[in-house]
Amino acid sequence: MKVTVIGAGSTYTPELVSGLWNERERLTVDELWLMDVDGPRLEIVGGMVRRMLARQGADVPVTLTTDRTAAIDGADAVLIQLRVGGQQARLQDELFPLACGCVGQETTGAGGLAKALRTVPVVLDIAREARERANPDAWIVDFTNPVGINTRALLDDGHKAIGLCNFAIGVQRWIAREHGVEPHRVEVDPVGLNHLSWVRHIRVDGEDVLPRMIEERSDELGRRGGVPGELIRDLGVLPSYYLKYYYAHDKTVAELNGSTPRATVVADVERELLALYADPAVDTKPPQLEARGGAFYSEAATALLASLVAGTGDNHVVNVRNNGLITGLADDDVVETLCRVDSSGATPLPQAPVAPELLGVIQHVSAYERLAARAAVTGDRRLVRMALLAHPLVGQWDLVTALERGLFESGGALLPQFAAAGAAEGAGA
Repeated sequence: MKVTVIGAGSTYTPELVSGLWNERERLTVDELWLMDVDGPRLEIVGGMVRRMLARQGADVPVTLTTDRTAAIDGADAVLIQLRVGGQQARLQDELFPLACGCVGQETTGAGGLAKALRTVPVVLDIAREARERANPDAWIVDFTNPVGINTRALLDDGHKAIGLCNFAIGVQRWIAREHGVEPHRVEVDPVGLNHLSWVRHIRVDGEDVLPRMIEERSDELGRRGGVPGELIRDLGVLPSYYLKYYYAHDKTVAELNGSTPRATVVADVERELLALYADPAVDTKPPQLEARGGAFYSEAATALLASLVAGTGDNHVVNVRNNGLITGLADDDVVETLCRVDSSGATPLPQAPVAPELLGVIQHVSAYERLAARAAVTGDRRLVRMALLAHPLVGQWDLVTALERGLFESGGALLPQFAAAGAAEGAGA
């Protein structure tokens, strides 16, 4: 089996390789191809990967390349974990919304839209090459944010793709530690969208422990997620930590204005990690990797891939088509939910009806994601404005126009589809 990682210069990649080794009984990797456009950085990360595999006793050939076509050719799985524009583009995504009094964040609100507009065309280009050159049954697993919008674009374009986020596995590992059990005995059952989900059940050995957690520890849970404990008690569910951008918008904006941008923090962590990876004596994951974010990504990604390849019917929280799961959403909307995963793909497990106070927000953001995906593909500025207008963190026309201006002034150079669309309109006129 040939596994290809696109964006393998990421400091996440050693995590991924560690996960592949852990799944070796279900997932036999004969070739590992690591591809990135940044050759020097890839050499550093690739060297670390090779030392880790050698330490684990894994005799897996690792090919480092900047040639995407060679990396994809004949692949059985293509994992996408890229960041168009790097941390500098992320920094702009965080800053330009704040100048308008809005949340500045790389996957939510206007910053998330900016990232989607940059990223979707690149992800689709990779997927289209995979359709031509990878093995016919190859899966595309997208971990690139914003995962929900990227997954929608991939599925709209007809690709065999699944989106993956680490939120659910993070909750699973937290609860497993608290209960002193193996993670596989904990099942997290959320409903909603990527970075807009609520956990309605947390089962330990089949028993739902969430109601008691909310009853006894709502204030603690609120502090963990950045929202009031009273809100959690009233909702009766556990919001993901991204819901603080909705439920505590003004407070969060004030905190963001008074703190170092996350992009700056992550850039510093990445520099430290790359220095460690370059040390030939380092052959295990350094503890600093936990500060990078994306905890347990490797285990989530490789366990998902193993389930797809081995067809073992395990449950995973992934991003898939709604297909009637949530009443009130279109069938082609993309939701993040608990699914049974086998060689045919991911099948959502049944969900009880969604409470209106949750459903309304889900519908709102689903509409935004639909518009965002279309804007990214077409290069239509009107769709950018409509996406901002539909987003519950924006909504007001004056904000829409200010954010649109900030988005293109800060990152327009990485949005060639809009220049092309404008030129085509001018030619047509």
